[in-house]
Amino acid sequence: MLTIILATGWPIWPLLFISIIGLAILLERTWFLQKNRIAPKVALEQALTLLIELKDHRLSNSVQVTELSAKSILGKILAAGLNSISHDQDQLKCLEAMREVAGPGIKELNKYLNALATIATLAPLMGLFGTVLGMIEIFASQGGTSNPTQLAQGISMALYNTAFGLLIAIPAIAGWRFLRGMANNRQDELNEATRLFIKANFEH
Repeated sequence: MLTIILATGWPIWPLLFISIIGLAILLERTWFLQKNRIAPKVALEQALTLLIELKDHRLSNSVQVTELSAKSILGKILAAGLNSISHDQDQLKCLEAMREVAGPGIKELNKYLNALATIATLAPLMGLFGTVLGMIEIFASQGGTSNPTQLAQGISMALYNTAFGLLIAIPAIAGWRFLRGMANNRQDELNEATRLFIKANFEH
């Protein structure tokens, strides 16, 4: 494999570089977008319990709310709602407070996904570019005479750039679609948990 990489020329190195970036994004986003990090079911249960304590005037301090906020993105959103309710704000103000916290959280869900999509788009083009450069160098080096064996070998090596580009692009596209689906699912779960929290407090 190392021999092939060295023989394909310098265009292969940018491809290897973006492949490492793409792999890092796939691993980081798969880890980050786990349900228990974004919208764990226990966060809503804790928030509803704290809401009952708040209504019964049994929530003596904000330590529990702070702990809820530190555990997940959903925890931060629900903690903002609890803080708003504790200040006797109406439903509209409560929703605004929760949306203000939810905005940056939702941006976090989609972080790096555009970069992964860009890698999926650029990889085949970069591979084709490397192949074209390789073909130009091959035919220029042959001059007026050509050795069919050397020519075939040179073309074969040049085509490795295109193959590497496709090898990077295919999993990048599949990973992007997978991660986009995960991000959308997490956003839906945040919206549903927020709706249930608001319903529990303001809709009787």
